[in-house]
Amino acid sequence: MCFSLKFINSFLHIFSSIPSLSFLTLNQSMAMIPIKLFIALLFFLCLLSPLTSAEYTDFEYCNKRANYDVKVSGIDITPYPVSGGKKTTFSISANTGKNLTGGKLVIDVNYLFFHVHHEAIDLCKETSCPASGDFVISHSQELPGFTPPGSYTLTMKMVDEKNKQLSCISFGFSIGFIAESQTLAASS
Repeated sequence: MCFSLKFINSFLHIFSSIPSLSFLTLNQSMAMIPIKLFIALLFFLCLLSPLTSAEYTDFEYCNKRANYDVKVSGIDITPYPVSGGKKTTFSISANTGKNLTGGKLVIDVNYLFFHVHHEAIDLCKETSCPASGDFVISHSQELPGFTPPGSYTLTMKMVDEKNKQLSCISFGFSIGFIAESQTLAASS
């Protein structure tokens, strides 16, 4: 992130009016600028973290003994925790030695012991095709306004045009009231 010096000085000027932080005045030597910059950036990032938080989540292969053509290296969920009525993006980093020219993602979601969602999506709408080597599948979904809070499990199967399974992973994510109340407070 880039911040202008004017923005940082304005930010620090606000802090200098607080008696316990009066050492951050703008009239001090240039040696204090790195400290000022660090404090300002730290505070600014703390303010933004609830709004832009993401979660790098653990996953498991559906069949641990299978030798899938597509190897998943990581999953990033933004924002996290997930909240109803908000757009959530699931980014899946993967690698393959094959040249993927098409296929589909089959997504199933369970809440507790109940199957609550199923969809099949064109693979090339979620990543650039043809895909080979390292690539990212990015799927965005807006959940209904009222989505029960709790732990969910998502299973994603990737199949090619001939319906051959290329990969299958499963991971958990949470939906909670906390994210909704933070969003409501931020918009007030």
